[in-house]
Amino acid sequence: MSISPALICDAIRTPFGRYGGALASVRTDDLGAIPIQALMARNPK
Repeated sequence: MSISPALICDAIRTPFGRYGGALASVRTDDLGAIPIQALMARNPK
């Protein structure tokens, strides 16, 4: 059985801000999950 490679077919940006700003309380893995969830919602299959 062969595993197909994962391909990225779209792009989206994450929010960014200043050091100690509004996003300082957001964990980095939660911040990284935002664009992944958005990409999966825009490309469901």
